[in-house]
Amino acid sequence: MTTRAISPSRTTATATRVLRQLAHDPRTIALMLLVPCVMLFLLRYVFDAGPRTFDSIGASLLGIFPLITMFLVTSIATLRERTSGTLERLLAMPLGKGDLIAGYALAFGTVAIVQSALATGLALWFLGLDVMGSPWLLLLVALLDALLGTALGLFVSAFAASEFQAVQFMPAVVFPQLLLCGLFAPRSDMHPVLEGISNALPMSYAVDGMNEVLHHPDMTADFLRDVLVVAASALLVLFLGAATLRRRTA
Repeated sequence: MTTRAISPSRTTATATRVLRQLAHDPRTIALMLLVPCVMLFLLRYVFDAGPRTFDSIGASLLGIFPLITMFLVTSIATLRERTSGTLERLLAMPLGKGDLIAGYALAFGTVAIVQSALATGLALWFLGLDVMGSPWLLLLVALLDALLGTALGLFVSAFAASEFQAVQFMPAVVFPQLLLCGLFAPRSDMHPVLEGISNALPMSYAVDGMNEVLHHPDMTADFLRDVLVVAASALLVLFLGAATLRRRTA
């Protein structure tokens, strides 16, 4: 079996097709764009009695909510294309797995840009999230987190036989990262084994990157490390997604 090089034209055509499909699915668009904003809004007023509490976790939530929503939507959308036979027909054409994965990543990445911008703008200028660093750095981390969620969704869709199974991957893939990322307890206070596992999970670095922007006015070396780890994790998972992509569900 020959390996096709990724073609910009085929990748762009795939992304355009996916975006056109999304444009005809308003419920999915609402899930991706509005749910993170609604969750941030609700949590801001859950902590209404203590606005400093929202300041301490709001930045972290900006990274976590986009990751979760993009994971869900991407995994289900990709699986739906495989179970419907669309994926098999596409791969029978001069379209490689790399083109397909890159096209999906480009399409959902475009949506992720809008999603991250909406959530960041809402948190900063409407909900009063107070950060010392640049809002652009906050947006950068939020976008990388959304892209990581997209990559994880593409990857796990290869191992699910139904949309229900795709959703079931969430407790296995997302929840452990959510519990160990430092949102609920400082990672340094965890048991050494749990801290070691936390150090290997990309969401931990996403939260750390958000906290760097929250507490430091300038870009720090730790922030650069966190951003690079999240970006590298997304690229690695995309590569694994291309390697494990199947034409159809058995």
